[in-house]
Order: sequence, then C-alpha cells, then structure tokens
Amino acid sequence: MAPSVPDNSGSGSNTDHDADVHATLAMSLIPGIGPRLHATLLERFETADNVLNQPAATLQTVNGVGKQLAERITIGIHRAAATEMLARCVDLGVKLRRKHTPGYPTGLNAVDDAPGILYVRGTFEPRDELAVGIVGSRRCTSYGRRQAERMAGSLVRAGFTIISGLARGIDGAAHRGALNAGGRTIAVMATGVKEIYPPEHADLAIDITRSGAVVSEFPLDQKPRPGLFPQRNRIISGMSLGVIVVEATRNSGALYTARHAMEQGREVFAVPGQVDSLASAGCHDLIREGATLIRNVEDVLAELGPLSQPTQSAEATTVHDPREMSLNPQEKEVLNLITTSPVHVDEVLRTTKLDMSRVLSTLTVLEMKRFIRRLPGNMLVRNV
Repeated sequence: MAPSVPDNSGSGSNTDHDADVHATLAMSLIPGIGPRLHATLLERFETADNVLNQPAATLQTVNGVGKQLAERITIGIHRAAATEMLARCVDLGVKLRRKHTPGYPTGLNAVDDAPGILYVRGTFEPRDELAVGIVGSRRCTSYGRRQAERMAGSLVRAGFTIISGLARGIDGAAHRGALNAGGRTIAVMATGVKEIYPPEHADLAIDITRSGAVVSEFPLDQKPRPGLFPQRNRIISGMSLGVIVVEATRNSGALYTARHAMEQGREVFAVPGQVDSLASAGCHDLIREGATLIRNVEDVLAELGPLSQPTQSAEATTVHDPREMSLNPQEKEVLNLITTSPVHVDEVLRTTKLDMSRVLSTLTVLEMKRFIRRLPGNMLVRNV
C-alpha cells in the first residue's frame, strides 16, 4: 500500500463534486472511451450527463461508437462506480479536476486529446502555468542526473514549476532538483495516484504533494502497463511551455514527450552529451531536427521570451523574466512602473503611493537583482 499523503489540495472541499464531475468521472470509467472519443461525445451532446442519458441507437450515430460500446454507456453501472470512486477520493484527499473548468491546467485545456478529468493529490497554483517539463532516460548516467538536477534547480529559482513523470533516472532527478531548490514540481503518473510507481519513489511522491502535485488521468488503482507511459507523456508536454530532454537514447520514451511537445506547439530543448555517447544519441538527433540546444537556464529563457503571468483578475500581466514571480508585492509594484523605455526616477516616485524611502530602497534591490539598470541623468530602464 502506498504511504498516506497529506491533503493540501487547495481551495474547495473534497465534497464539492457537482453532477457534471460525477458524470464525467462515470464516462472516464467506461472501457472504450478514450480522451479523443470523450471529447467527440461532449462536442455532440454538450455534457457528460447528456451522453449517459442517450439511447444506444443515438450513440451509435457518433463516429467511433459501436453497438457494444453504446450498450456499455447506457447500462448505468458506471454511475455507481463513479459514486464509489468519489467516496474513495474524499477519503484519500484526492481532488478531481474537469477539463475546461477552474482548477484544470490552462495549457492542457488547449490539447485536443487532453484527459476529460484529472485525479490530483496536492495543489495546482496559478504560478504553475509557468512550467517546464524535464524528461529523459531511466537508465541515466551521473552526467545526466547532474544536468537534470542543475537545470531543474535553476528553473525554479527563475520562477518556473518543473513537470516530469516520477520515473527512475532523469525524472526523479528533475523532481529532486526542484524540491532541493525550494520550488514547485508536478509529477504526471502513468498509474493511479494511489499506486505510486516506481515503489521506491513513494517518499518522493509525498514530498512532491507538499510542494506541487501528483497527477493522473487513470483511476486510483491503475497498475503500471507499458502502453500507459507514452500516453501520459502528452500531459507532461501539454502542461508545459517547453520540454527539456536530458539524456535519451534513440528508443527512449522521452522522445515521445518531445514529439507531443512539437505537435502541441511547445518549445523543445535538448541538453547535449558527449558526441559519441549512446545515452545522448536521441538528444543529438533532436538537435539536428531543430530542437534548441541548451547549456543553462539562460538559453531556455531566451527561447521562451516574455511570458504571461496568471493573476486573480481577468487580465494577465506580462512577465519579462520568470524570476519576477518570486518578487514580493512591493517589488512587483515598483518594477511595473519601469518600462523598457527610460523613465526618470522622479516619475516613478510621483506614480506610486509608497513612501519615497521604500521606493528608493526597492529600486536598489531591483538593481542588485538585475531587473533594472540606471542610466545617466537619474533615468531607469527595465532589463529584457
């Protein structure tokens, strides 16, 4: 049995599942309804509840629904299974997040074959929208492990969340690198969130739920099966702005994640290894095919460029440097008064309601952190 995980799953109680969540969960438990057919059915009938209430003859008019599947949808036993699953989720502190509703990862909403529902242990936070995936070989070298930990640590210090698959090797190193740097990380499982795999990462999974989340599209008790690992990789890339591949042979499963990222319009990065290293042959092939060769976090930031920072309001603010996510409210307020065009310090002082001494000290801090620089004539400009 997997170790118990504290419920730090954020806003909302474990009992706030409405009828749509229940029906969506019931649909997901029906054998034969995968993510694409799930989306097709919802497009046709609008809600999961409507799908479950359709007569078999009507369901068979949907491309991909045969007689046997139509009968499975209509018999109704999956509603009872969903009720039982919901009760277990409550007991285990597992949240359910439905596609196109608050709490579901925004980037994943745009993926055609995204899961209709996610099981979540831990929390999603708005800042997790600025995320980078790090994947690679299970049988990595010490070089690969060091690079994954180094890259993950640098990225969380720059304001990113790290997403990976909790697998042995590079995935585990990426998660640990993020946690050791005091950052957030999300593990996307190819099993149910109750069945931590590999078992030696059970403690790591608990640590991740305290600073992020363990996530799966599969039911709680789903055991590991080979075909599920490539399937889950589209979620890693879908939740990420870009994916970094650290050590991958030519037949590595990490290359599936890179392919998904390309299809989803995400950036693909590869860390080079020694030119004759079979462990990095897949990375070198990606670079030849157009993936960005990266040496450090600065290379990643240069490719991602200005980003949109999620806020509690309907509007988002432009983040020129993801490190801005780590600034306190006063530092953010002052920084937002300085643009990429020079502005006089007196103009900054006139615009803000903060005390002059606090503004001047904050400007010094921002300059030391290299968010801004001073120009002749008491002018200030934002670094980009």
